[in-house]
Amino acid sequence: MPSLLLHHLPPTPLSTTIKIRSHPKPSSLVQGSTRTPLCITCARSQDDYHATLDALNSKGRTPRKSLGQHYMLNSSINEQLADTADIRDGDVILEIGPGTGSLTNVLLDAGATVLAIEKDAHMAALVRERFAVTDRLKVLQEDFMKCHIHPHLFSLLESKKAKNKESRYAKVVSNIPFNISTDVVKILLPMGDIFSEVVLLLQDETALRLVEASLRTQEYRPINIFVNFYSDPEYKFKVPRTNFFPQPNVDAAVVVFKLKQAVDYPPVSSIKSFFSLVNSAFNGKRKMLRRSLQHICTSIEIEEALRNVGLPATSRPEELTLDDFVRLHNLIVKT
Repeated sequence: MPSLLLHHLPPTPLSTTIKIRSHPKPSSLVQGSTRTPLCITCARSQDDYHATLDALNSKGRTPRKSLGQHYMLNSSINEQLADTADIRDGDVILEIGPGTGSLTNVLLDAGATVLAIEKDAHMAALVRERFAVTDRLKVLQEDFMKCHIHPHLFSLLESKKAKNKESRYAKVVSNIPFNISTDVVKILLPMGDIFSEVVLLLQDETALRLVEASLRTQEYRPINIFVNFYSDPEYKFKVPRTNFFPQPNVDAAVVVFKLKQAVDYPPVSSIKSFFSLVNSAFNGKRKMLRRSLQHICTSIEIEEALRNVGLPATSRPEELTLDDFVRLHNLIVKT
């Protein structure tokens, strides 16, 4: 057994508990529903450290740092991810980076149809083999950052609509590599036309920065304007680093992004020009807006617009809320 794979060996549970999953939970069942549990899963035995090790060894693999691979060892965390997303029988789910299939297993168990995108060809093959008996999984061996997912998801959603009229939108449920988390968020959040919500396991520091960054702090950045423009984010719970293999240097956290539809976006004349203004403002973060936005209009016009918004003429970007930026944009940008 490779010595590398033995590093950070977590304690082995003394006993295995059996958890019966039922979707939806009894408290959320529609009145009169008689839905029964889909199946019984072993909450801590199917995808623990040893199962992950065996899966990697079966393909002669070790976690690749270049791909940000950290595998989840705790099945109960995957259960919580699925519960947070309120996975129902018949839901269509996008999973980015399924790895050994530990989260995929929980999603399928909940009755979902899963589109899994895996960059690592060996891991994509492993997941296909593991779930070869089901017709509710489609694995694409592609780089998510370059993948055109709309055709695949629309096809799955159309097939579900014939059976369930509520299957208008898909969901994203993923434990994504920490090193691409912000890029993934930027791709997913504008997709309110196809996703109702995005549930991601992120680096804890990133999760806090995306959801809870406050005005007038160094953590307040254009990404905060972006996140709140396209979604309603919520920090759900923290996941200690000891639940991963190999163990990262940081803890993780689960964040839910409830995506907005286009009709609910803040009223700007041009989304492209709006974010161009926001990015320009933060490029000179310590500069006053009347200086950093001079390529758009004169400093006098910017000062007047700021006063109309109810802000001082000396305002800096980290002092403006999303609504402030929307009003400022609509006053000074000519489209």
